[in-house]
This record gives sequence, C-alpha cells and structure tokens, in this order.
Amino acid sequence: MDRVTDLASKKAAVIFTKSSCCMCHSIKALFYELGASPAIHEVDHDADMEWALRRLGCNPALPAVFIGGKYVGSARDVISLHVDGTLKQKLIEARAIWF
Repeated sequence: MDRVTDLASKKAAVIFTKSSCCMCHSIKALFYELGASPAIHEVDHDADMEWALRRLGCNPALPAVFIGGKYVGSARDVISLHVDGTLKQKLIEARAIWF
C-alpha cells in the first residue's frame, strides 16, 4: 500500500490501469481531452499492486484515479465528477491543468 500512496502522490493526476480494460482507456482519454497529462501505472503484471489498491478501498480496483494525491474513485466516480463539472475544477486545484 505504501507503494501505491507513494506513486499516487508524485504527480497531480495518477491513474492505475490495465491495458485490457476499456474503461481504463476511456478515463485516460477523458483526462487527455481535458488537457491533463496523468501519470499512468499499468498493473497488468503486478497482482500485488492491484491487491494494494483494493485494500485502500478502490472497488473496483481499476481504473483507480488519484488527483492531488487523494483517491477520487473508479470510472463511474470520475464520469460522475465530469458530468457535474467538478472533475475539471479538481484538476485545476491539483495543478494538473491550467487555465
């Protein structure tokens, strides 16, 4: 879990993904569309990392999105934030995007 929190705090926006996950791809595309350049950590061959995400409360474990070092949720949560307009504000506050 320490490795997850360490990686999540190194950049303003961090996404833990699997290459075979279509929702992971969609969330990455959304961040790029908003102008963010998140750190992407693929956990395809790292079962320990996936279990660490679950122990932190990430359910489903992937995608796991962190903004400003804080867990904001999975794909459903991020899409909800985007729809209600708060995702962009969170990214601005974390300095993941500038306006």
